[in-house]
Amino acid sequence: MEINEAIAKAKENNQKAFNFLLDEFWDYVYGYQLKRVSSEHDAEDITIQTFSKAFDKIDTFNEKYKFKTWLITISKNIQIDLQRKEKSSINSKITDHENDTVYRVMDDSPTVEDKLITEQNLAKLLRDIKKLKPHYQEVINLRYFQELTYAEISQQLNEPMNNVKVKLLRAKKLLAEIITK
Repeated sequence: MEINEAIAKAKENNQKAFNFLLDEFWDYVYGYQLKRVSSEHDAEDITIQTFSKAFDKIDTFNEKYKFKTWLITISKNIQIDLQRKEKSSINSKITDHENDTVYRVMDDSPTVEDKLITEQNLAKLLRDIKKLKPHYQEVINLRYFQELTYAEISQQLNEPMNNVKVKLLRAKKLLAEIITK
């Protein structure tokens, strides 16, 4: 699929076109944000918000410009807005962000989902899911194990529905890469 063709199909709400554009430009936008922010997690969050906003506003994209430039402009504006919010927040003034370290502790104890998956011979899938970052694990768990709708996930995570959709798309892509390895 060509980029202009994907954009046209995305404007018609074609899911494969959205996937193509996400795959095509994810690394570029994520790499751009990695250079601008202090953590991988923040860069990933901003990148998710970028694609969420871009896909929501794809009808406003003008073909006279490069899609990549449009995405970077959205990404830059989101990052600047987040910096402004952080600076004005009282929390940011009293919180030491350098010591906000999250440690992943692997949980080997079987859960109800683990037992169900084992009974269905899907233990490998669960191990692969656990290789994902915690926020991707959570969105996959909510969607496929707890069978929540996008709206319910959006409400539970307190995030816009488009962010949930992009996170789920990204989680599925990363899981597919893990499975094929």
